[in-house]
Amino acid sequence: GKHRIVIPCLGHFKEEYEKVSKLYMNNKIRTTRYTLLNFLPRNLFEQFHRVANLYFLFLVVLNWVPLVEAFQKEITMLPLLGVLTIIAVKDGLEDYSRYKMDRQINNLVTKVYSR
Repeated sequence: GKHRIVIPCLGHFKEEYEKVSKLYMNNKIRTTRYTLLNFLPRNLFEQFHRVANLYFLFLVVLNWVPLVEAFQKEITMLPLLGVLTIIAVKDGLEDYSRYKMDRQINNLVTKVYSR
């Protein structure tokens, strides 16, 4: 079978540790859902999996058809934009608190067993 070499990051092993450690994944914890680049598309994708948001989107699209137009186009968009904005802000704040907690956990001082 395959074996993994574990080298301590201490004293004279430091150079060898840095060479070998680049071959393996790190063990940092990441519980966040979003990054700065994928926040908006991924959040909108998740929000439009809710039936209520799809219903309001359907009303907005239907109101852009001249034969069916019941209200001003901008007024029908307000409830949908309001809900999407509030939920996006809530999700962003929750994800930021997860990021801070991950950073705190990843920067904890740990004890290393050494003979």
